[in-house]
Amino acid sequence: MPFEKLLSAARERLNPRPLGKMGEAGYVAAAIETDAGHIYTGANIDVPCSLGFCAEHAAIAAMVTAGESRIVRLVAVHHTGRVIPPCGRCREFVCQIDPRNGGCQVLLDGGKIVTIGDLLPARWDA
Repeated sequence: MPFEKLLSAARERLNPRPLGKMGEAGYVAAAIETDAGHIYTGANIDVPCSLGFCAEHAAIAAMVTAGESRIVRLVAVHHTGRVIPPCGRCREFVCQIDPRNGGCQVLLDGGKIVTIGDLLPARWDA
């Protein structure tokens, strides 16, 4: 299964913990695979002032820092072990990083595979 390495990488990144007095991190982790075959991971940061970010954003930041932008596969995992789809903000972000990312495959809970385009139909920028 093409998502096995991604699932393993995301699960390894999970590390739920408090940050300071008000924030928390690591309750969701994500892994993305680029068209070059590289895997990038990230964990969420949640703070009350809404300046935190999703695990997918952290993984994408690592990818962009490394000079890449094309995502072919993405998976996010909740600390309970459940595979979760990217939120709407992340779906938009993935597509805006590289217009070809609409074809990025996303693993859903239960093993179903869809594309970002399936999850974000009728895009405003298409």
